[in-house]
Amino acid sequence: MIDSISIFPIRHHGPGSARSLEHALSQLNPDVVLVEGPSDADSVLPFLAQVDMTPPVALLGYVNDDPSRAAFWPFAVFSPEFVALRWAARAGVAARFVDLPAGVVLAGERDGPEDELRDDPLGVLAQAAGFADFERWWESLVEARLSPSPLVGAGGVGGPPGEAAFDVFAAVNEAMRAVRADALAPVGREAQREAFMRQGIRAALKEGFARVAVVCGAWHAPALDVTAFPVKGDAALLKGLPKVKVTLTWVPWTHGRLSVASGYGAGVRSPGYYEHLFTSRGAVAERWFARVARLLRAERLEASSASVIEATRLANALAALRGRALPGLEELNEAALSVFGWDGDLPLRLIEERLVVGEALGAVPDGVLTVPLARDVARQQKSLRLKVLPEKLDLELDLRSDNDLARSVLFHRLNLLGVPWAKPRGSGGLGTFREGWQVRWRPEFSVRLVEASRLGQTVRDAATASALEAARGAGTLAELTGLLEVLRLADLPGALPVTLAALDERSALGADVPDVLRALPPLARLARYGDVRGRGAAGAGGGEVAPLETFRALLTRAAVGLPLAGVGLGDDAAAGVRDAVRGADAAARLLDDPDVTGEWRAALRRAADRVDAHPLLLGDALRRLRDAGVLDAGQVEARLGLALSDPSPLAVTAWLDGFLGDTGALLVHDAGLLALVDGWLSALDAEVFQSVLPLLRRVFARFEAPERRAIGEAVRGGTPASRLAPVAVDDARAARVVPVVLGLLGVSRE
Repeated sequence: MIDSISIFPIRHHGPGSARSLEHALSQLNPDVVLVEGPSDADSVLPFLAQVDMTPPVALLGYVNDDPSRAAFWPFAVFSPEFVALRWAARAGVAARFVDLPAGVVLAGERDGPEDELRDDPLGVLAQAAGFADFERWWESLVEARLSPSPLVGAGGVGGPPGEAAFDVFAAVNEAMRAVRADALAPVGREAQREAFMRQGIRAALKEGFARVAVVCGAWHAPALDVTAFPVKGDAALLKGLPKVKVTLTWVPWTHGRLSVASGYGAGVRSPGYYEHLFTSRGAVAERWFARVARLLRAERLEASSASVIEATRLANALAALRGRALPGLEELNEAALSVFGWDGDLPLRLIEERLVVGEALGAVPDGVLTVPLARDVARQQKSLRLKVLPEKLDLELDLRSDNDLARSVLFHRLNLLGVPWAKPRGSGGLGTFREGWQVRWRPEFSVRLVEASRLGQTVRDAATASALEAARGAGTLAELTGLLEVLRLADLPGALPVTLAALDERSALGADVPDVLRALPPLARLARYGDVRGRGAAGAGGGEVAPLETFRALLTRAAVGLPLAGVGLGDDAAAGVRDAVRGADAAARLLDDPDVTGEWRAALRRAADRVDAHPLLLGDALRRLRDAGVLDAGQVEARLGLALSDPSPLAVTAWLDGFLGDTGALLVHDAGLLALVDGWLSALDAEVFQSVLPLLRRVFARFEAPERRAIGEAVRGGTPASRLAPVAVDDARAARVVPVVLGLLGVSRE
């Protein structure tokens, strides 16, 4: 304490520091509280007094002209700075930030306000005390101190009342003086920060405040003695600092982002445990293991009351054995491992994830300044009944529901804006009208929404503008077709004309045939019915968007080049072309347009006639022509016999791979084809058979087990393949199902 100035050296996000500070401020009752933080954020401090400001939260500062340049100053309920500001608000005492303004911090090259010390002087103290690192030393010395209050007998934790609270800070200050005496003198940004804080203290004294409380990081405390540094020197150090215009606001934060593992420079190992330490007024170990038991029981793991008692006793015994007043996190973890983790590490992993770190998400008042885009997102989250949670949440959406359909559209639009709050996942085969999502909110999404706000004030407008930028900047057909699919799912018809025009232009510049083929499926879905969600086909009624015309133009280009696309290819390249042909064939069948169907089948016929094409593609083309009824059984058998007569066994197996595809149904139900394949295979000599066998195994491995069994039985003379032929279908009876299916799909019968 220097005259009217009281320096409180704290550890950022330290519960013991926060508790001691709370007691000390109540005892001192200062006239003003100065806190380490950006001095241009004083305008948003009043929000801290509101009851709906729920930590963890973070002060967000971003450059007005470049929102991607941003910095966060996080606060938890156990952060001493937050405790000091809350105390001042409730006591009616003036409070200010006194560190370098955010405008100065963001004008430089630094990414954030954390200290960047070139060495670890605090580690010296930890090593001298026999601790492996500073974190454990500080936790044992400060964070888990016993309170000389009636709670001591029950294992209470808290800052000591009266003068004892000041003793803690005096001891920390003295230790920091000793460490700084042997450390390098601060330079650069660190020196400027300390000079600015000294100027802030002088300004408070000049205004006539009699009792000034200064809350700062422990390392800076010795440097805030304003009597030891000349005013002119500080002014010279701060002269000419670059500064940019910034906006400051509050955003929700999470415990996960307070942890060291997140990369946060001032982070702690165990934010969830620290919150427990700060909020527990007594029986810390007992309450901790009660929480552990509730967590494990919720996960259907064994956790009895007897186990809670045993774990508490063990943690206390370990603390006594090590000469510690209270069990720390190390003792609690060791006790949990012995009592709850004897049969595996799952309990310990759950405790670490859910309790030690935790994923608590804070909340800010509604009146906090946000960009219109962020307000629109919040409005839609509320109207669609979407929970904003820091932990992963799996959602299954039924797109026949208006609410779920609107959720899906929002998710797709936010992903287009670079805000992956929801990530698509496998729907588990639940059908066309199902979508699976994994939802998890992250604090940095607040900055991304600020960045995206330049594109529009609503999610729809911003996503449309983002899509237009992507369409104009796309360099490949793959980028455009991917964007086209996103537009379909995100319901952004406003961006379709530009995207389709870019797609047509790009394909006209000589795109590869496989690239053009891959562009056809999303175009077909767009032209057929807009999307699978019950909205009309894109462009219906207005004529502005013409995906069908674009599809036809691309199909013509692909049809011309398809026969030559299969010539001179290696095996991997041929497999890629086969996949592209498969998608294009499905697209043509989906449209069910006579002109499209005729042009595509003619292209397949020309491709199947190219004897110099890769055999994989020849077999695939023949199979598709057979399925479409273009070639009859006699023509197919003739071509199959010709292919099997190829002197190269490798070429034959590649042809069979293309012809049979992923199913053995063709061989099961067509005895003639099976006989041809069996005859070719039986005619091979032993040496050639051995070389062909691995390739054939690869082909047949894709067949279902019943199909392989039926083929084997038919070949060895067991169950004839003809007996496995499908039962004749009664068309009249089958037609009765059509209206029901159309109704389920939401498709009009007109």
